[in-house]
Amino acid sequence: MTPRPDDSSLELVVARHEEDLRWLRKVPASFRITIYNKGSTQALPESLLGRDGTSVISLPNIGREAHTYLTHLFCRYHSLADVTVFCQGHPFDHAPDLHRRLKALAEGRETPRPFLWYGFLEDTDDPQGLRLFVPWSKNPERAELSTGRLYELLFEKPSPNLFHFRGGAQFALRRSAVGRRSVDFYRIALELSAAFPLAPHSLERFWDYFFGDPVIDPSTLGPDGTRYLKRIRRLESRKET
Repeated sequence: MTPRPDDSSLELVVARHEEDLRWLRKVPASFRITIYNKGSTQALPESLLGRDGTSVISLPNIGREAHTYLTHLFCRYHSLADVTVFCQGHPFDHAPDLHRRLKALAEGRETPRPFLWYGFLEDTDDPQGLRLFVPWSKNPERAELSTGRLYELLFEKPSPNLFHFRGGAQFALRRSAVGRRSVDFYRIALELSAAFPLAPHSLERFWDYFFGDPVIDPSTLGPDGTRYLKRIRRLESRKET
């Protein structure tokens, strides 16, 4: 049976490969938890086996978290929670405060209006990834992105010259924001996420465009297009030397 949305409902969608999900024990009980498992090991820890509102769905290991998120948005388009949080299997490298933010959502102290990035680093990249992705240490081949082309295929208009985003591809959004676009839009985006070269890295740069206007004001960023939202002691020590 397809679940029906509730105006006060909360759901956490987890894109899991082989990560240890025991951290889910601390998620507020008011959240329904949907785990999309692309790994070969059991996704649900024994400590969560009896938790109400928790489900595991297996997916092929393609398209990273972008394919997972878009699978949920397409398949659950007519039955989304009022607020859905999308995160990776180990979310804390990019969003160390995620537990606190989930608690704030559960207690009504925070809500997406209609989209809310998570993460502590706001950054900037260009449509080819020359600014950020190409020199990235985890891109030894120095491959370029096709972010601009993917944007144009999805939105049928010219790409922005720069994309401003929070690293980690983790966010919360309201059901009403998803409904601004048709279910066919999410079907096409899902197909592109599996077929387009390096699509997850490109989508990381413009998830906010899916649900409304971009949410980061570039005037708040530093001269290098970056803003840290927490203290980075490693960087502070470099400045002192």
